[in-house]
Amino acid sequence: MVKNNNNLMADELPNGNGLPNGNGLQNGNGHGIPNGHGHGLPNGNGVVHGQEAPAAPPATGWRQTLWNSWDAFADVAWFIICCLGFIFQDLYYIVFGYPEKELNTDIALITGGGNGLGRLLAERLGKMGTKVIIWDINKKGIAETVEIVEEAGGYCKGYVVDISKKEEVYKAADVIREEVGDVTLLINNAGVVSGLHLLDTPDHLIERSFNVNVMAHFWTTKAFLPKMIENDRGHIATIASLAGHVGISKLVDYCASKFAAVGFDEALRLELEVLGHTTIRTTCICPFFIQATGMFDDVNARWVPTLNPNDVADRVISAIRKNEKLAVIPGFLKALLSLKWTFPWGCVGGLLRRLVPDASPQGLPSSIGGAATSASKGNAKSKSSMATNTATADMAALDAELSSVTLPAKPPSMLIQRTPSLGERVL
Repeated sequence: MVKNNNNLMADELPNGNGLPNGNGLQNGNGHGIPNGHGHGLPNGNGVVHGQEAPAAPPATGWRQTLWNSWDAFADVAWFIICCLGFIFQDLYYIVFGYPEKELNTDIALITGGGNGLGRLLAERLGKMGTKVIIWDINKKGIAETVEIVEEAGGYCKGYVVDISKKEEVYKAADVIREEVGDVTLLINNAGVVSGLHLLDTPDHLIERSFNVNVMAHFWTTKAFLPKMIENDRGHIATIASLAGHVGISKLVDYCASKFAAVGFDEALRLELEVLGHTTIRTTCICPFFIQATGMFDDVNARWVPTLNPNDVADRVISAIRKNEKLAVIPGFLKALLSLKWTFPWGCVGGLLRRLVPDASPQGLPSSIGGAATSASKGNAKSKSSMATNTATADMAALDAELSSVTLPAKPPSMLIQRTPSLGERVL
């Protein structure tokens, strides 16, 4: 007796009708046919088929193998030739100088332009004929920067914008396009730091570090990059830090955010090249600790002196004009960075501990616009309630001072006053 014909006995089948589903049919339209349309055939083609074995891939001929090998060799050879070309080009520029572009026709936006390095960059760009726009959360600092640039004969407009909030960024970007034009030079300069051990850092300050130091870069870039691509012209500069390449005690959140900023710049540059937007340039600036910016004025650093902010501002402008990809300040530290992955961690960690024994601030600044330190060393040793009360009093005084200042030439929609959160210091 054949297993799948029509002579199956009723007592051999589950439902007493001679077939599994009791209707004389398993699932098909024939007689005792599981799935097909023939007679006693599972698949309806007149033949009972077993499970088919996967087809073996076609054998690669020797010609194809030879071609694949040649293609891989040619790709590697071309890559080496291009690398040599870039190396010789760089050596040529080192000897005879890099070509510099003019910035007098650009519209530059500087975040954190109300004080510190941002103000110095605005002043220099204004003297070069660049239209300067500054964003900050400090109305008084914005007013001072605008006044300084205009007194030097430059063009400058300021807006109160909290760049950690993407809605404010996109709204302010629309205002700028209507009032000034399309931004062609974006300098992501604003930054905050708390300067505490990780377990002593409040959660909201960690979030603030990432929102200002890296997430804001996404919002500003997404706001202005489309027009740069449309106009086939643009430059995005990221003010990162050497702390974006090495770790420092008491700067865990700051270092992590700056590592992200460095990665943001590199990935964005590569993506623009892959998409063919080679006229859009990016520059990543990684300075050592800078004096008189309200962030690391009191840092305890050894062997490498803290940087003069005017020298850093000049170097930033030079790097932008030369379309440099990465500017490490001071330059000799760039060579030391390559050794980080060469020596054991004991060597690297020992160097970092000695280079920066303490990056914690020494006290709250009293007059730096938009800058509020987290806590002094003495307060860190005292009870947390005393430190909080002292810092709160200082912030209240700062609020009163800032609220009395009015910034001219801003649309009403942008008059959003925001003072630094407790524990923040804004670059």
